[in-house]
Amino acid sequence: MVVAASLVVVAGTVAGALAAFDDGGRTSDEAGSPEVSASPRPAPPPAVPKPSQPATTVSAPPSPSPSARRTTTPTPSKPAKKGEHRTAAAGRLYRHPDSQVLEWVRSHSGDARHAVIASRIAEQPAAVWFADYSPDTVTARVAAVTSGGAALGRVPVLVPYAIPGRDCGGHSQGGAPGLDAYDAWIDRFAAGLGSGEVIVVLEPDSLAQAECLSAGERADRFASLARAGRALKAANPRARVYFDAGHSGWNAPGKQAAWLRQAGAASPESSDGIFSNVSNFHTTADEVAYDRRVLDALGGPASLGAVIDTSRNGNGAPADGEWCDPAGRKLGRTPTLSTGEARIDAYLWVKLPGESDGCKGRPGTFTASYAYDLASS
Repeated sequence: MVVAASLVVVAGTVAGALAAFDDGGRTSDEAGSPEVSASPRPAPPPAVPKPSQPATTVSAPPSPSPSARRTTTPTPSKPAKKGEHRTAAAGRLYRHPDSQVLEWVRSHSGDARHAVIASRIAEQPAAVWFADYSPDTVTARVAAVTSGGAALGRVPVLVPYAIPGRDCGGHSQGGAPGLDAYDAWIDRFAAGLGSGEVIVVLEPDSLAQAECLSAGERADRFASLARAGRALKAANPRARVYFDAGHSGWNAPGKQAAWLRQAGAASPESSDGIFSNVSNFHTTADEVAYDRRVLDALGGPASLGAVIDTSRNGNGAPADGEWCDPAGRKLGRTPTLSTGEARIDAYLWVKLPGESDGCKGRPGTFTASYAYDLASS
């Protein structure tokens, strides 16, 4: 069986690592208390996934190499002409300085695994997750990330993950107490986006797992997501907002596109396209083919594109459907805004490699042994 996008276990204070675990029982293999929200681990798969493509999770061929530094500001994106696809944000992706892997690297210089983890994982830009419902601080926390990216002329990737009932199975903890509260939280999130280039991966799981909701609940959620997209793009016209398409081993493209359309993903006022394979392992080739089918079924302007999570898909998805830190996986393609693939805007590391799904370490925590396995495979 294949898995859903992600499962949050706890919320942090900024965004990108994990915070609310105490230090009791922590081993030297794990990072210390993180300063940002952790990227969540995969939730159990839907009861009856309906893949239209072979099951895969964002996986990519070669292991990534350290990204080069660049301090020039990215060129503003120009509006796409009618019938023309607009490529992803210009410039290089931003590596946030506060993450669990960087914390581990800074405090374990003598570890034999240090060089591999530092060069192959810590040097790569990764998404920053906002997985907790903290309306009083979210604007400042988002602004800290976006301003940091703008100062270096780089493009941050942000993941708001606080919609109520976000995984439909009760596996994830946290989230807003209701859709009205979520709408207000998104407004505060949007207020921190600044005016520079930024990519927003909007609510993993929110659409692909909508099957468990009643028709009325789905309609309410989809309306809230459409509103969120409009709020984000109104706050920063240079923000690129992508909606949840699950992954190639899950819903059929037509079914997923129908839900995406209802959630506003076909409207340029709220959306720049779709994302897939978050926290999963399907191959990049399968995701590219699947995303194009979803986009074709979605309709909307030709400017809509897709971004793919390639953080752990170097060997593809396990044949047995294992989702929790499966053995034998490896890093996927290096994060980039230049994929060379039509309608594929970026390969991103949305799930930070080495942050456990809950089997090789505590859920959401960076575990060096797992990171080293991924980076050295």
